Amino acid sequence: MNAHETAFTRHAGIEVPLICGAMYPCSNPELVAAVSAAGGLGVIQPISMRFVHGHDLREGIRLMRRITDKPFGFNAIVEKSSDVYMDRMKKWVDVALEEGVRFFVTALGDPRWVVDAVHAAGGVVYHDVTERKWAEKALEGGVDGLICVNARAGGHAGRKAPEALYAELGDLGVPLVCAGGVGDEATFVKMLQLGYAGVQVGTRFIATTECKAHDDYKKAIVDAHAEDIVLTEKISGVPVAIIETPYVKQVGTKAGFVMKRVLRHPKLKHYGRMYYSLKSVWQLKKASLEGGTYKDYWQAGKSVDGVRAVEPAGDVVRRFADAWQASQPTAAPTGT
Repeated sequence: MNAHETAFTRHAGIEVPLICGAMYPCSNPELVAAVSAAGGLGVIQPISMRFVHGHDLREGIRLMRRITDKPFGFNAIVEKSSDVYMDRMKKWVDVALEEGVRFFVTALGDPRWVVDAVHAAGGVVYHDVTERKWAEKALEGGVDGLICVNARAGGHAGRKAPEALYAELGDLGVPLVCAGGVGDEATFVKMLQLGYAGVQVGTRFIATTECKAHDDYKKAIVDAHAEDIVLTEKISGVPVAIIETPYVKQVGTKAGFVMKRVLRHPKLKHYGRMYYSLKSVWQLKKASLEGGTYKDYWQAGKSVDGVRAVEPAGDVVRRFADAWQASQPTAAPTGT
């Protein structure tokens, strides 16, 4: 067993227990491939691939294959927001499997249909969770591991510290991946030493040369500190971690009275989330790719504290791997 090997790396067929988390709108194929080429696991975000970066999914995967022959993963958001969306996601999962992808990350719904398709092809599925009740539901759906989204994550953050979440889920008998708050190698090593089988990183990889996010976005991440990260309900209807810009301060982060009632209603909440998502999706795309305006939503997690420069994604992966290697106990010399 090599010094980097964990239950997660064996599942994914990779060398370094590090995932570049799927990000809308920042997961362009060149970034995903660069992380995988360096020994980590880049993860395809199909909505970004198709509607932000302009690649047909199959063509985008083949582009990545020309960059690296290393494994990469696929992100399937399985919330039943509409029949059209679910039909499209099922076709995308089929395409990914046909193109040889064997590691899948599911989120926001019942993963069973993805599990059935992926297991039939010999692959594995991990599911995003924020607490035990969702973890148990995911395991009932047949997943092979869990992405443990904590309170320091970017995007849809959880509510618990990474240590508390590990303590809550550590007895479930599957590999756990820490997601949130890791932007530097010292924190990466700390999470693995805690017992996590891998670490998912997002914000750190936005501030890389391969990411097609605008330089304004990357600079905002480099300049930001943990206290600049706030949660807003106005992107998707559930709390999303973003950098607090002047625009965010102006419009606030809480849903209005009517929308709060909609978002709590068992039959209407999906429509409320759809409303916010459709309203904000163009703002996220525009600010991320075209630079700062007075209406900025820049997603980021508290790991901004560890990001102090824009650099190649492969350098990030290798530096994290070297830190993990250096933390391993040196084997005692054998006799002659």
